[in-house]
Amino acid sequence: MVGPVDAAEYLASQPQEARLPDALEVIRERVVGGGRRVAVLDDDPTGTQTVHGVPVLTTWTVEDLRWALEQPSPTFYVLTNSRSLPEEEAYAMNREVATNLAAAAEGTGTDFVVTSRGDSTLRGHFPAETDALAEGLGTDVDGVILCPCYLEAGRLTADDTHWVRQGERLVPAGETEFARDASFGYSASNLRDWVEEKTAGRFPASEVISVGLADIREGGPERVAEILSDVAGGRPVVVNAASYADLEVFVLGLLDAEGEGKRFLYRTGPSFVRARGGIPEKGPLSPEELYRRRPRRGHGLVLVGSHVDMTTRQLGYALALEGVRGVELSVPRLLEDAEREAEIQRAATEVNAGLAESEVVVYTSREVVGGGPGRTGFEVGRAVSDALVEVMRRVDREAPLAFVVAKGGITSSDVGTRGLGVRRAEVAGQMLPGIVSVWVLPEESAFPGLPYVIFAGNVGGPDSLARVIEILRGD
Repeated sequence: MVGPVDAAEYLASQPQEARLPDALEVIRERVVGGGRRVAVLDDDPTGTQTVHGVPVLTTWTVEDLRWALEQPSPTFYVLTNSRSLPEEEAYAMNREVATNLAAAAEGTGTDFVVTSRGDSTLRGHFPAETDALAEGLGTDVDGVILCPCYLEAGRLTADDTHWVRQGERLVPAGETEFARDASFGYSASNLRDWVEEKTAGRFPASEVISVGLADIREGGPERVAEILSDVAGGRPVVVNAASYADLEVFVLGLLDAEGEGKRFLYRTGPSFVRARGGIPEKGPLSPEELYRRRPRRGHGLVLVGSHVDMTTRQLGYALALEGVRGVELSVPRLLEDAEREAEIQRAATEVNAGLAESEVVVYTSREVVGGGPGRTGFEVGRAVSDALVEVMRRVDREAPLAFVVAKGGITSSDVGTRGLGVRRAEVAGQMLPGIVSVWVLPEESAFPGLPYVIFAGNVGGPDSLARVIEILRGD
C-alpha cells in the first residue's frame, strides 16, 4: 500500500511538465468552431467553482436543454444534485436527463458531449451514473474518461493513484476521511483498482486503460490520441494529471480522437471541465461585479449544512467575526416529528430578527446523526436539508438581503432550487480562486440579481468562510 509522500519531492520525481503555447486558446477555438456543446451534469452545484460566464440549469426539460444548447457559451451545467439520492433514483434521473438532452440536440441539430461531474475525492454514484447516461443517450460509447483531479484544491492523479494534498504532503485518497464516507466509502487509491472495486469486478484493474504522466508530458497530444483510438467497449480510461498543462495536452489529444469518430463519456472533477471547455482563468469577482444587478444593502445570510471536519473549523472562524449572529438548528429535534416544525420556526424567527442588524449564520448542530432503524443516512440528510430550505423560504421577501451563502453540496443545491426558486442562472465567477462559485440569480427567482455563493463542504482553509463573508460585506 502506498502511503503519504512529500508533495514537492514526489512531484519533482515525475516527468518534466510540457506546456504547449496557447493550448487553452486552441482548445477554445476548436470547441467553438466544432459546434459540439459540453453538457456538464453536476451531481451537486459546487462543480461550477472553476468556471465563469456559463449558464446553469436546475431543471432538465427538453425545452430548458434546448435553451442551454442555443446559448453562446459552448459549455453549460445541469444541476442534478444526484449525490443526495439513493443509487436507483440517481440512475433514473441521469437516464432521464440524457434522454431529454438527446431529444433537445436532435431538435436543434446540435452535437454534444456529456461530462458527469462528480466529487474530486471519489464520492458519488459511479458507475451507475455513467451507465445511466449511456443508456439514456442510446449510442455506443467507446470509453469512460475518469479524471477526478481538482487542482485548485490539491487533488491530483499520478502513477494512477489519486492524491489529496494535506499541508506539505500528498495523501492517497483511500486513506483520507472522504474514503470513509457513510454512503460512498471505498478503499482503493489507485484508480484502476478503484474501478474494479466500484464496478464489483465488471472492469478488472488489468483492463482499465491508463494515460500516464509520461504519455502526456513526453508523448504529447499525439500519444494521447493514439491511446484513445484503441479504446472500445465502454472501458474506463484513467487520466493522470497534476497540472492544467497536463489537462490541456490530454484534451487536445482527446479532441483529435473524437474528431476521428471516437465517442466518450466523461466522469470528472471540476478542473477537467474548464480545460475541456477552453475556459480561461479569471480572477476573483470584484465588489462591482458581485453587486452589478442588485446594489448591496442590508445584511447577508449563510446556511451551513455540511458536516465534514473542514466545514466545522470554518464555521468556528465565521462565528467569531464581529457583527455575525449564529443560529443553530438541532438535528435531533429536526428528526422528531413532534418537534420539527417548532425548531424550524424558531430558527426562521431568529434569522429575520437578526438580519435587521447583522449577518446571520444558520448551521446544523455538529453531532453526526447516522441512519438507524427505519431511517437511512440519505433520509437523515434529506430531512436536514429540507429544514434549511424551509428557513430560507421563511426569510422576509421584503428584507434588504445583501447575499446568501450556502455551505455544502446538498445544501447549496436545495437552497438554490427550492429555497430561492432558481431554474436558470449564470455562473458569474469565483469568490475565492477555483474553490467558491457565485451565481447571479435571475429575474424570476425569489431575490432577482442576488449574489448566491456556492461553497463546497470540503474545500478551503479554516478561515475561508470568514473571508467570503468579509468580502461580501465589503470589509
